[in-house]
Amino acid sequence: MRFRVSKLYISAIPPVVIGAMVGWLTAIMGVGGGFVLVPALIYLLKMPTRIVIGTSQFQVVFVTAYATILQSTQNYSVDLLLAAPLMFAGVIGSQFGVRAGQKLKAEHLRALLALLVLIMGARMAIGLVVDPSELYGLDSRR
Repeated sequence: MRFRVSKLYISAIPPVVIGAMVGWLTAIMGVGGGFVLVPALIYLLKMPTRIVIGTSQFQVVFVTAYATILQSTQNYSVDLLLAAPLMFAGVIGSQFGVRAGQKLKAEHLRALLALLVLIMGARMAIGLVVDPSELYGLDSRR
């Protein structure tokens, strides 16, 4: 297939496989857009970074909406009171992110993504070995 905006001429199979993997990760863990899809499109499909960001966001809207509907109807696990301020703040934050992304070079955007992934990986690794202050509590400030 020819993907004109991305300037790619490739088989449709790799995007379908990547999309299925991201959909699966989104449904079971709530991740996928930034941590899996963006690096896969940049490094596996060789898409330009700026095109990847918009393509990822567009794809995430539909996959996340569908996964949210499934989570709310099958697992009853959607907290609407928490989701509302998160959505509102996300819309505001995305305005700043788009403006910042226009001013940064593609290499800087990739470096920021790599830094974010490393920080989250380190945080998760620390959580595996450090005992929590309260074993059965949800609030770590007590």
